[in-house]
Amino acid sequence: MPASRYNTIAAGAEAIGEFEDRRSRFIASLRHVEGEEQAAAHLAEIRALHHDARHNVPAWILADGRERCSDDGEPQRTAGMPALEVLRGAGLADVSVVVTRYFGGTLLGPGGLVRAYTAAVQEAVAAARRDGLVVEKCLVVPVVVQIPYSAYDRVTRMIADAGGKVKDSLFAEDVQLTCAFHAGDEGPFMAALREFAAGDELARAGEPRFSDF
Repeated sequence: MPASRYNTIAAGAEAIGEFEDRRSRFIASLRHVEGEEQAAAHLAEIRALHHDARHNVPAWILADGRERCSDDGEPQRTAGMPALEVLRGAGLADVSVVVTRYFGGTLLGPGGLVRAYTAAVQEAVAAARRDGLVVEKCLVVPVVVQIPYSAYDRVTRMIADAGGKVKDSLFAEDVQLTCAFHAGDEGPFMAALREFAAGDELARAGEPRFSDF
């Protein structure tokens, strides 16, 4: 079961981190992705951009718990896994990182490679935090409320008191409010609204989804 909230990188943004050791350059590109296809596209783009590099090492984590990494020709567990561990340690999900290595002519050894790939991704995460690119996603339940005009003030107070937010209002014969609640908060609100309406169902809840709140 995924967590009810997690941190990710803002959609469309990219954070870059660089590390150098004995003339080998490690360049980490960190982005938001929403599935394996987007992670694969990120890797393909970086490979095309750095087609002359020795290695392009990918790692990604999705909010549903899936994760993957590859050493891309580096010694086993010296590249992809260290990159993945940094993403885990940073508490990020729905993210992809690709670390490009330009070989500097000196072998770094397994320990040196682990340190270098770790440092490059840590630099990218630090850059994302510094630039305000890390955002929180919450499990949100949309609720649509249909009420008479006379109940508008009372119901909007009830929404706020339950921790919800009105995202959109449509004024026609009645008032339709499109609201958002953190998952679990919609139940008490709908029960209170049912009591207020003497048993009538004035609200319907949609499927929970991850989004900004």
